[in-house]
Amino acid sequence: MKKMIALTLSAGLATAGAQTFSTNGIELGLTGGYASGLSGEAFVHAPNVVGPFGIKVGASYTRANNAIDTSNDLIVLDADRSGQYVVASVDGTYSLGELTPGVGATVYAGGRYGRFSATEDFGSTGTLRYDTNPFGIGAGVMVSYALAGNLSLVGDVGVDQFFNTTINSTTTGPDGSVTTDSFATNDGSYSAVSDRFIRPGTVFKARIGIKTTF
Repeated sequence: MKKMIALTLSAGLATAGAQTFSTNGIELGLTGGYASGLSGEAFVHAPNVVGPFGIKVGASYTRANNAIDTSNDLIVLDADRSGQYVVASVDGTYSLGELTPGVGATVYAGGRYGRFSATEDFGSTGTLRYDTNPFGIGAGVMVSYALAGNLSLVGDVGVDQFFNTTINSTTTGPDGSVTTDSFATNDGSYSAVSDRFIRPGTVFKARIGIKTTF
């Protein structure tokens, strides 16, 4: 009798554990749209890890051709100017369940780590590059619509906030010589460098794409 009770309790605990700690498959997604420029993101999402709570890890890329502000230059030298914003994200997620048949929603919030850079290429006279690695926070909502099988259409709308941090500059001369400098947020020159190097602060994003569940 005691053995039967023990087995029953063990089975009950195992069932309860399976109900509170589980995953409904791993989602792999790819979205594109706007986030301080044309942007794309790849993400992996484990939903319902503990009840409706899950975790999402993502990496996004934005091409920023206007990352250098030349409006205050007395003479604008001819140069190829380009920039890019790369962001890694880790979010906790909460599933809102199925809103209507085939349509589900998930809210998320978490931390951000960026690598923002911009380059002025003056050709034979050298290059000037800026880069910074800010931390940030973000939140948003993903809405998915089941298409067929394990494939779904997904829309992602949210906002990220990045914080100011040290800006590094690298100057490469025509002879190949390299000079580096750093501007901390409390540096007297920080404001001027920050105004020239355009990078995300508050970022509103809207992307759409597809995801599949394994």
